[in-house]
Amino acid sequence: MKILILGAGQVGSSVAESLCSEANDITVVDNDASRLKLLQDRLDLRTIVGNAAHPAVLTKAGAADADMIFAVTRSDETNLVACKLAAKLFNTPTRIARIRAADYLAHPEIFSDDALAVDHAICPEQIITDYIVKLIEFPEALQVLEFAGGKVSLVAVRAFHGGPMVGHELMEIRRHMPNIETRVAAIFRQDTPIVPEGHTVIEAGDEVFFIAATENIRGAMRELRRMDKPIRRVMIGGGGNIGRRLALALEANYQVKVIEHSKANAERLASELGRALVLAGDVTDEELLETENVGDMDLYCAVTNDDENNIMSALLAKRMGARKVVALINRAAYVNLLQAGQIDIAISPAQAVIGTLLARVRRGDCVAVHSLRRGAAEALELIAHGDYKSSRVVGRRIEEINLPKGATIGAIVRRPERPVGAHVELDASTRDVNVIIAHHDTVIESDDHVIVFVVNKGIVSKVERLFQVDVGFL
Repeated sequence: MKILILGAGQVGSSVAESLCSEANDITVVDNDASRLKLLQDRLDLRTIVGNAAHPAVLTKAGAADADMIFAVTRSDETNLVACKLAAKLFNTPTRIARIRAADYLAHPEIFSDDALAVDHAICPEQIITDYIVKLIEFPEALQVLEFAGGKVSLVAVRAFHGGPMVGHELMEIRRHMPNIETRVAAIFRQDTPIVPEGHTVIEAGDEVFFIAATENIRGAMRELRRMDKPIRRVMIGGGGNIGRRLALALEANYQVKVIEHSKANAERLASELGRALVLAGDVTDEELLETENVGDMDLYCAVTNDDENNIMSALLAKRMGARKVVALINRAAYVNLLQAGQIDIAISPAQAVIGTLLARVRRGDCVAVHSLRRGAAEALELIAHGDYKSSRVVGRRIEEINLPKGATIGAIVRRPERPVGAHVELDASTRDVNVIIAHHDTVIESDDHVIVFVVNKGIVSKVERLFQVDVGFL
């Protein structure tokens, strides 16, 4: 697939790195020649220096025969103009724009084909905010991801000494939880993936990914580790785009304090918020943190634009007694270094966002993609089409499917009564669906939404091919 990435920032670079490893033809456009050189030194791709909103630059980049454009520069206006030009001048089939301004997102009609011609508008700040809110709802989790309009959840937890399942084989889960259907999709032990089998024993320190109907998540989680107290008090370090969105999302149900360095921004944020308390100050000011009782906080969340400030303030908050700390960190090397240390959860903005983009690139009918373990693994929601003759998965038991080693089918979401041949999209309003936890004898039917966990993203293309329908069927 030929893909143009407009913008070589954190998001653009992460998308380029991910897609280059999958034999795509990638061209990256940016105004900053030095940033492009760093990318070209590391990756097998083409780069063009110039303004992504100029027709001549897009022509030079190869927009005329591109399959897809990711407009992810820092400027909303540049992204919007680039998508409009791609549609009008080059007839590019798929156009995705990064949009940060809430005012644009409040009017989705402006993205239509007869307006700005954006197929998909993504807001990284909102994606990250939703990601953090989920972690607050499930304080025991390292990651919480939803599929099929929220009907199925994939949760990562770290197994601790004293957990009911620690030291026991996975086959015992059903005996412990006779009324809850769940499946362990993967286990990572000291960063090494383990494909779970019935006799696999969970050890303390394991990072365990399990899948279940969303309504059963808490019950399943209790079997893997001790439950934490609910989060009530939250301190947010940074009142920028993400800090503001997070405070707005939390203040109705939690006690929220926000620390913002700029006094003018703090005053503006205070006027927008209702119950949350906004403080003007430095997130690394130990005296300020102590005065505001950071040691009494259930969660300290560092979300400034500066990695070092986020790391230092999170470490300070942890040392001063905050129960759990989360830090937003752009540099991938820092994330890998700090995850599971004194910082409980290190979030990479680019990795949190990239799944939304990858879902548009995946072959086959792919509804959702979630990037896991800082991009090393993936979870995909794929729709099965065809019949026994035209499909490699439909009409077959899971044990009969030639899944590549490292891929696990965790769950199936099935609409029980559909008109024959009708294609039904699952969304948040869907009620009449069945969540089926996959077992060796589960049979996949046409139009099933199948949740697949892949411990090594190098085999994603093989999984995609399994779900593609033979030409004869079409």
